[in-house]
Amino acid sequence: MTALSLPPFFSSIALTEQCRSTLPGLTASLTPSFSGSDGLRRKISLETQQLAAPSVARPLSYYRCSRGCPAAVAAVAAVASDVPPVSETKANFLKFYKKPIPTVYSNVIQELLVLQHLIRYNRTYQYDALFALGFVTVYDQLMDGYPSTEDREAIFKAYINALREDPDHYRRDAQKLAEWAASQNAESIVSFSSKEGEPENTLKDIAKRVGGQGNFHYNRFYAIGLFCLVELAKASDPLVLEQLSKSFNISKRSVDRDLDVYRNLLSKLAQAKELMKEYIDREKKKQAEREASSKADGAAVAKVGVKLECIYASD
Repeated sequence: MTALSLPPFFSSIALTEQCRSTLPGLTASLTPSFSGSDGLRRKISLETQQLAAPSVARPLSYYRCSRGCPAAVAAVAAVASDVPPVSETKANFLKFYKKPIPTVYSNVIQELLVLQHLIRYNRTYQYDALFALGFVTVYDQLMDGYPSTEDREAIFKAYINALREDPDHYRRDAQKLAEWAASQNAESIVSFSSKEGEPENTLKDIAKRVGGQGNFHYNRFYAIGLFCLVELAKASDPLVLEQLSKSFNISKRSVDRDLDVYRNLLSKLAQAKELMKEYIDREKKKQAEREASSKADGAAVAKVGVKLECIYASD
């Protein structure tokens, strides 16, 4: 079985050009049930849940001030009433994308959607380009090898639309930040705060929010986004990621841990894709053998028919 090849870069995960690794591809869009793969599916499910694990939701009473503060509670309740249930987000995704999705991809997409729903509607969530870069990188790597490039992008749009956000916005912001990072080096990538420009100002705004000047909800997409910046800048020194994390007031230990979770997910997903590829190849071989046997039987029948015609003709 082909394993996911990871260069010895940092202690967690290495991303290739444009933060995308090549995973084993599929040759057909099937949704088989693999024998003996339930354990692997459960592992992939667990890793997916850990990838975007959100903060624990708190009851409304948590936000009540010392004197009851009913106005504050009412305000929180009003905001909460605008939050759709997870079932609605999942239903919207199925409404926006109606085609069947191969099981190995569908399981991961569905669980990731549920977890990102919890991130999206967390009271401290605020979209930004670094989050977009992290998510787009995750999505593109998880969906690498999907049978149809067109369908892969259609699933991406359905996914983001189901969360009531703009998929083009995600792609555009992620691309801008990636292009900027690719023009940097180990020294300039960590000194963004002392420079002026649209990407630099975006990163400075995120750093301020992390520091308490606005809404910020840390999750593993930020860790992946940070690593992607370092990878695109071709900064091979592990200290660069540590310095960049410090610039955002994000613990390097948290970043390493979250990247490790992501690496494990990719590895297990690669195994699942390999199982699916083996299944497809096996089914193709069986189908070819059945067709060959059918043609041989047809030829034999035709030959017998010719002989019978000759016999009848001689009579």
